[in-house]
Amino acid sequence: MSLRLRSMRLFVPLLAGARWSDRLTACLGALLGIAATAAASSLAPHPGSFPFLVAPMGASAVLLFAVPSSPMAQPWPIVGGSIVSALVGVTIARLIPDPQLALGLGVSLAILAMSALRCLHPPGGACAILPILAGGSPAATDYGFVLLPVGLNALLLVATGLLFHRFSGHSYPHRPVPVAGHTVIATANGILPEDVDRALEELGETFDVAREDLDLLFRVAEKHALDRAPGSGPRA
Repeated sequence: MSLRLRSMRLFVPLLAGARWSDRLTACLGALLGIAATAAASSLAPHPGSFPFLVAPMGASAVLLFAVPSSPMAQPWPIVGGSIVSALVGVTIARLIPDPQLALGLGVSLAILAMSALRCLHPPGGACAILPILAGGSPAATDYGFVLLPVGLNALLLVATGLLFHRFSGHSYPHRPVPVAGHTVIATANGILPEDVDRALEELGETFDVAREDLDLLFRVAEKHALDRAPGSGPRA
């Protein structure tokens, strides 16, 4: 492969199934979601001078509106991951005076806590960092910061996402569903959900997709393969 082709591959979209219509829908969702969250949050009283909308909500909005099928974009990861991580960050900021050590511990323990509570959410790492970076601000190191503004922001963003995705054409909270108008048949090779679990275990990697979505993808792909086989008509 030429150097030019290798360079061009860097700009190929990494998200499987991504379409421009989906990206434009995500832009509209983020516009409405962040604006509504900011507007509603500004009505609540805020201690000190801390902003009513925290920066990690921008990253949460990318997941919520651009990849609403991601396990990390579901309501519990957004709300739980943000609150749990902020709680970790505030605790570390109050206990560890060294900022470098505190930052490392904050993110690492936030990952551990989110994983244990099944609410892994990448922007949670930023929620853990915020109180540590603002260690000089009493508002940021008070445990009230966990609920206001972080918890309130997360709840409002999810509420906006729930309403928006009723009209976006995407299921949210995400549920794997067959293609509209089609019945997904059992695979000809007898692939079972347990086989998907074993394959994931053998690969030893973590994928940002639900096992149920993988199973559905395999079944739909095999249906198309069977339709393409000689002598096969379209399958319902």
